[in-house]
Amino acid sequence: MALNAEFWSSRKVLLTGHTGFKGGWLALWLQTLGATVRGFALPAATQPSLWNETGLVERLSGDLADIRDAQAIALAVRDFQPELVLHLAAQPLVRESYRTPVDTYATNVMGTVNLLEAVRHCPSVRAVLVITTDKCYENREWLWPYREQDALGGFDPYSNSKACAELVCAAYRDSFLRDAGVALATARAGNVIGGGDWSADRLLPDIFRAWQRGEELVLRYPQATRPWQHVLEPLAGYLRLAQGLVLDGERHVGAWNFGPDSSGVATVESVVRQLAECWPSPVKWRVDAVDQPHEASLLALDSSKARQVLGWSPRWTLREALEWTLDWHLAWQSGQDMYRFTREQIAIYQGERND
Repeated sequence: MALNAEFWSSRKVLLTGHTGFKGGWLALWLQTLGATVRGFALPAATQPSLWNETGLVERLSGDLADIRDAQAIALAVRDFQPELVLHLAAQPLVRESYRTPVDTYATNVMGTVNLLEAVRHCPSVRAVLVITTDKCYENREWLWPYREQDALGGFDPYSNSKACAELVCAAYRDSFLRDAGVALATARAGNVIGGGDWSADRLLPDIFRAWQRGEELVLRYPQATRPWQHVLEPLAGYLRLAQGLVLDGERHVGAWNFGPDSSGVATVESVVRQLAECWPSPVKWRVDAVDQPHEASLLALDSSKARQVLGWSPRWTLREALEWTLDWHLAWQSGQDMYRFTREQIAIYQGERND
């Protein structure tokens, strides 16, 4: 299922989380495809942000509001009358979830409830795609990748709240949406990297902040193994899945993994070493000896379902994903037009995938 510009042309899409890192990239891609997009999100959480640096703040209409506000999201859905809803709004950080567990659950669980409740009262909606995370699985630290039918869990409040959101989606699909003709799916991606991410406590933003200032990078979990992928990889999967939900809903409902192949599963230290080789000047790093909050040591996804049903597969190696991310950051640092630069990266990715 290739991306179909005719499908997306003028299609009304409500995108929650449009001011975030993944949401911003997805908003730009949807605009490139010709969709009519309306956003719903809090103001950008960082300064700088992809939202501001690409000028999306002036190019995309929407509501700067809180997904925890049931009335606000209900009003946005009712006013816009979307055909397709893509839900990315979330509290997305593990370490932040330890500091603010109540807010994390309120956003990731009740925010999802608020959205789905609004959807079930809006007859224009044909499909909903809710983005969760690879961390929603009950992590047993085993060597093989997790499949969509494996048990949900989550040790920390972020991971657990996303597992709860998966259960909320299943309940709303079975109790309300299927009978109303609304197709609902969830998508679980790996550790996403790419230009325009300035989040706290994420590896590449931490690297860029330290090395840009000429400082030594401090690593918290150097041997933690993660499925790393460029942001465009899972977004390509989300877009294909969204098409499938509208065109052939029953075949595409349920949970979907969008992770890298085995070459993209690497330790934190390996990622740092590869990026150091690409950095334009010598850099240093060390391991923090202070005890850290628990995070899973080993995590990988089995994306066979997406390959077989959607024809989706990752295109770029980890090294390529790192190089494209660094290219974006260096372009931003040199003062280039980041709206144009970001759209060019999307266009090149689409061309390489023959979409």
